[in-house]
Amino acid sequence: MFDNLSDRLEGAFKSLTGDNKITEINVATSLKEIRRALVAADVNYKIAKEFTDKVKEKALGTENVLRAVKPGQLMVKIVQDELTELMGGQSVGINAKGDPAVILIAGLQGSGKTTFSGKLAKFLKEKKKDKVLLTACDVYRPAAIDQLTVLAGQVGAEIYKEPENKNPVEIALNAIDYAKQNKFDVVIVDTAGRLSVDAKMMQEISDVRQAISPNETLFVVDSMTGQDAVNTAKVFNERIDYDGVVLTKLDGDTRGGAALSVKYTVGKPIKFVSTGEKMEALDVFHPDRMAQRILGMGDIISFVERAQDQFDEEEAKRLEKKMKKNKFDFNDFLSQLAQLKKMGDMKSLLNMIPGMSKAMKNIDIDDTAFTRVEAIIYSMTPEERRSPELLNLSRKKRIARGCGQGMDDVNRFIKQFDQMRKMMHKLSNNPMMAQMAGNFKGKR
Repeated sequence: MFDNLSDRLEGAFKSLTGDNKITEINVATSLKEIRRALVAADVNYKIAKEFTDKVKEKALGTENVLRAVKPGQLMVKIVQDELTELMGGQSVGINAKGDPAVILIAGLQGSGKTTFSGKLAKFLKEKKKDKVLLTACDVYRPAAIDQLTVLAGQVGAEIYKEPENKNPVEIALNAIDYAKQNKFDVVIVDTAGRLSVDAKMMQEISDVRQAISPNETLFVVDSMTGQDAVNTAKVFNERIDYDGVVLTKLDGDTRGGAALSVKYTVGKPIKFVSTGEKMEALDVFHPDRMAQRILGMGDIISFVERAQDQFDEEEAKRLEKKMKKNKFDFNDFLSQLAQLKKMGDMKSLLNMIPGMSKAMKNIDIDDTAFTRVEAIIYSMTPEERRSPELLNLSRKKRIARGCGQGMDDVNRFIKQFDQMRKMMHKLSNNPMMAQMAGNFKGKR
């Protein structure tokens, strides 16, 4: 995500390296590269030009004020601030208050609406403790109802569906009546994908919106389609006047044009970004954090928030006691691994850490490595999982046969586990680390 844009912006800032102050000449050179980087990221030229004009005005306005700041550092700060403003300035929450609150999901075919509906249901259940009803109003796509049914089961939400009814307006109204009768807090209405040039389908989504008067209408776009997504968002907004945008597939090969331009073009905020297929892979959109990620600064705040979402204080206290006694075992490792997997795929997590995005650029992180590790542990007996010191040569051979992996793989993992166990024991008895852990808990 944004790798090419980040590299080109870094190159633009390097043109100021070695200069003692901001001048019209060095600013012009840097801005030319920034403008090219934005256009290459599929940002409309007019937007890119206006963006760099604002940066130029701010940069030249500080040339006689901040002499102690290096030009390159100053330019990074100004670009960061302007990127944040371009993408909306600040995060905008979702309106999920009502009796029940009704959230209408609209978008193009294949944009990921149904998957997002499931993710949103999980988000509302966990963050706001809402009782959520998913409503299947895609009456055209084969298996759409089945997909939503599966997702509802995964996130622990109920689904309302009428497989024989082909009228989405009726289905949505009936779902809202059902929700009122059964005390649901939120109704999420998943609609069929449509093309902006399909007059009949556009009229249908307009009719649904008018009939149910939703508290919130979200337009879902595939961020990989770049500027096309922005143009489509504009057409849909003119028709249904939605409240916010959701960008999906942000972990794919996206150049970033949609994230950078949609707020400027449509005037509606990006409310959520979605990465991957896992139901946990949904984040509130924060323009300032996204600007930092684009500039290679990472997003440590979002990383910590994801960790806190999976943080179990009682479990942490139990593990802390075991680590101090050097009794951390394979069962504990499995428990921690499960929490880590819930945070999302490893590459997206590592990209949130400052400096890691560039370091991981050409490295493929294989999440199936977790599966291989789990296979090794599950091939152990319960006694072996509790007491790693029991693992002698004959036991390791049996484990290798049981998990279908080589002895080298088993030995390597057990050695790494032993090293990690010793390190955790050492850190758990370090007063400074204990203080940091206490601060982390206190912020929850």
